[in-house]
Amino acid sequence: MRLRLRPRDDSYYEMFTDSANNLVIAARLLVELMSDGADREAITEKMRACEHAGDDATHAIMRRLNKGSAPPINREDIYQLASNLDDVMDSMEAAVDLIGLYGLERLPKGIIDQIEVLERAAELTAEAMPRLRHLDDLTRYWIEINQLENQADRIYRKLLARLFSGEYDALTVLKLKDVIEELENAADAFEHVANTVETIVVKNG
Repeated sequence: MRLRLRPRDDSYYEMFTDSANNLVIAARLLVELMSDGADREAITEKMRACEHAGDDATHAIMRRLNKGSAPPINREDIYQLASNLDDVMDSMEAAVDLIGLYGLERLPKGIIDQIEVLERAAELTAEAMPRLRHLDDLTRYWIEINQLENQADRIYRKLLARLFSGEYDALTVLKLKDVIEELENAADAFEHVANTVETIVVKNG
């Protein structure tokens, strides 16, 4: 009896691209949050909408995998990439939420530097996802993301040093530390996305 092969399901690439584009929107909301006169409540609501959209995209990928479609790449790699993209969104949304919950009116200028790194990482990731379909010219992507993550680490350490310099009271230090750690987690998660992309290229290139 001849077996019928299932057609390859390439829709995963579009779903990854959608998830990455959602991260660009979220990163730009972070930038907007730092502008003078920003409507923080409205931005927080928009960020929550992004987070919900990210969750929906992740769940859609998982449901498709569970239905037994024929993915174009290793199932574990698809799961890992979807999870990594979701982790970025979760950390960015958490940072915005904490700023509102803690009532932080004055933020260290270094946080702007963190956010600029995240915005660039989001743009690079969104540009890379469509190229994943053909494993096309992705080496520069993960190298640049790694460089951005190193830059984010340096910014994070400088922010920590400033927090503990005596400029802020102890309670404010704890609140700000939570925020900058979530932003640092987002930078780390972007690197995890890039590492997973590199793994996919190595396996399938």
